[in-house]
Amino acid sequence: MNWLDYVENWPTLAIEYGLKFVAAIAIFFVGKWIARRLVNFTATLMARRSIDPTVGGFVSNILYMLLLLLVSIAALAQLGIPTAQFIAVIGAAGLAIGLALQGSLSNFASGVLLVSFRPCKVGDYIEAGGVSGSVDRITVFSTTLITPDRRTITVPNSIIMGGPIVNYSTSSSRRLDLVVSVGYSSNLAEVKTLLREIVESDERVLESHKPVQIGVLALADSSINIAVRPWVASADYWPLHFDLHEQIKMRFDDAGIEIPFPQLDVNIEKATG
Repeated sequence: MNWLDYVENWPTLAIEYGLKFVAAIAIFFVGKWIARRLVNFTATLMARRSIDPTVGGFVSNILYMLLLLLVSIAALAQLGIPTAQFIAVIGAAGLAIGLALQGSLSNFASGVLLVSFRPCKVGDYIEAGGVSGSVDRITVFSTTLITPDRRTITVPNSIIMGGPIVNYSTSSSRRLDLVVSVGYSSNLAEVKTLLREIVESDERVLESHKPVQIGVLALADSSINIAVRPWVASADYWPLHFDLHEQIKMRFDDAGIEIPFPQLDVNIEKATG
């Protein structure tokens, strides 16, 4: 068919290809809607079976991407585009894009490792990649953390897996490490007795870990540093941290125990002659 035939038959061709185009658009949007419903149904099913939210979210993301790819291929097939050749083109383009986006592929691989080995899960408070916060979600390429002051931090998965991951939520209890400084003139026995009384009188200190560990940590330049190490439930860590510092300061003031600060003695000699 030459171009004159196309000109003569354009109404028929317009109707034919117009219907194909409309059908392709309909396949794409209806397929996308069905894909979203299937993903939501899968997520609900996994939630009912008490599957970890981290695994559930990751599987949902992968499933949606695969379904969307299948829908796109079906829509292109409706337009008459050979899907076999299209898939080959996608494969070649994927190789080129993969080489150009090595960082993204690294994030994807790290996401798979995060879900597989599970060094952390949704809800855990972690420190990784130079930031800390509660894990809000783990997606294909990144992990979202919520800080205690409600900031949202999105960290690439490769950075999370590329260094140490400190998970503070794996244990129900934590050791609170305090360092209290007193002057060299202080009576150490009296100081340690008072510190033990302050700490062990707090109901948040775990009974199973009493007596509290208290001992001289260092003989510093301007003070004697005493380590105070009670155990506390993870949820009470920071409240007890703040309250103990306040109580120690108030009780030391009442007892006349000095909390020294760095001092420097300067001796000036008058020149003679």
